[in-house]
Amino acid sequence: IPLLRRALAMSKRPLLLYASPWTAPAWMRSNGDVRGKGTLKGQAGDKYHKTWANYFIKFLDEYAKHNVTFWAVTAQNEPLAGLFTPPQAPTIAFTAAQQRDFIAQDLGPALTRSAHRTRLLMLDDQRIHLPHWAKVVLGNATAARYVAGLAVHWYLDAIVPPGCSLEATHKLFPDHFLLYTEACTGFFMFR
Repeated sequence: IPLLRRALAMSKRPLLLYASPWTAPAWMRSNGDVRGKGTLKGQAGDKYHKTWANYFIKFLDEYAKHNVTFWAVTAQNEPLAGLFTPPQAPTIAFTAAQQRDFIAQDLGPALTRSAHRTRLLMLDDQRIHLPHWAKVVLGNATAARYVAGLAVHWYLDAIVPPGCSLEATHKLFPDHFLLYTEACTGFFMFR
């Protein structure tokens, strides 16, 4: 919070902050640990999913107490990485259908009921998953009404051309923006 306040004070324009979760608490996860391969216990609409959605609201509430507001949240950081992650990495695995259902039944309604005007971003993973992921989530009218845009990572961009992923997705869902939310160099240790 002190670093965010310093950055906000130094900026000549308002900063648009977004938050992206890595994992739920261990008691909510299928493997009972915050690390390694695991999903949220149960299924969308149940106590685990509703509680996890309420964690988002509590997070926003706590930061708001310190005059820090978030422009957006993502439903999950790299939801498919949860299937392939190293054993020590904290993550939750979601398929597109699971993320759709979590957004439609739990997270979207929780954000809408809250006092926060925070936008919701979906995917937050590699663009190689587009346009399939968008078709599954945004193809559902209930989920689509809660989603403002798609968060995209760039690490596997060399595998799929932007026309087949970004452009195709934009043509299918022109009312939802595409935003690169994660990128870095040096992530391939062997190069």
